[in-house]
Amino acid sequence: MNFTRRVTMGLIASAMMATGASAQDMPAPLDNPGDVTIALVRYLSTGDFFQAYLAGVESQAAALGVDLRVFDSRQDAALQADMVDQAIALGVDGIVIQHGLTESMKEAAQRAVDAGIKVVAFDVNVENDAIPQIEQSDYLLGKLALEQAIEDNGTSWDAGYVYVPGIAPLDRRHVAWEEVKEANSGIREVAQMGTLDNPIANSNANQARSVLQANPTISVFFAPYDEFAKGVKIAVDEAGLSGDISIYSADVSTADISAMREPGSAWKATVATNPAVVGEVSVRALAIMLTGGDPGASVIVPPTLITQDFLNENDIKNMEELSAKMPQFAHADVAMTDWMPLPPR
Repeated sequence: MNFTRRVTMGLIASAMMATGASAQDMPAPLDNPGDVTIALVRYLSTGDFFQAYLAGVESQAAALGVDLRVFDSRQDAALQADMVDQAIALGVDGIVIQHGLTESMKEAAQRAVDAGIKVVAFDVNVENDAIPQIEQSDYLLGKLALEQAIEDNGTSWDAGYVYVPGIAPLDRRHVAWEEVKEANSGIREVAQMGTLDNPIANSNANQARSVLQANPTISVFFAPYDEFAKGVKIAVDEAGLSGDISIYSADVSTADISAMREPGSAWKATVATNPAVVGEVSVRALAIMLTGGDPGASVIVPPTLITQDFLNENDIKNMEELSAKMPQFAHADVAMTDWMPLPPR
């Protein structure tokens, strides 16, 4: 078990001053935020995306002035369900469930709802109408990446595909992949691979080495998660195939930007939202519920296409510079109210 108090009164005060908000500006129970506790119950935490997502959750919780407890199951589905029960036992007011498996989280999420706790779920389908789904529009992430792959490579190529079924965001991106193959008979999936074993990038690199050896006709890899793409790139680089294979992905981080901008990099494009912004939106949606509002059954953060050419042309080296060149990447006007304080920018 790993839960810690992530919010201090100093952070609360600085966030409130930065946004011009005060507790008195917010509806109950947030008008007395020190009495409000929320929990983040995580399934996935390895990789830059999840670190940035956590930072967004922390910063928005600080702006609201609530006490945040973080539970990290490290991809143990049974433990994640148990951690929901631990949060219930602590008497938290709200829970953000971040990733996980439907079969393990469905009943746990229902137990939280039955206990009178407000719940939102990010990238896990808990099959519960009382629980809003926070999404990056994962279908669109996959679709935009594949549209760029077609623009770059035409409609006839042999593909490697990285996929782990049963993970909600990957399942939604998979729908786009199936549609693209059906609409373009010249696009052939000659190999499928994928694992979420830690460390994810290295584990997928091991699989990709074998896939590349067995399938020399592959010219495109669709790896719709940046840790997958990192693994494929490791294998492609080692095989000396960077000039022969193009990689298309989803999600982005400073490390990803660096990898995409390496001379001759095979990683041509990714489609992403800012994971910190998604974390902020998750907490804002929960805050709306805590104050008696309804953020909607589906809270969608729109994604952005980021190409290697764009990064190079604008000399973008990190997430901060990406946000400066793409203002829509720095903030999503989603799950907002007139009383909602924002983290300092």
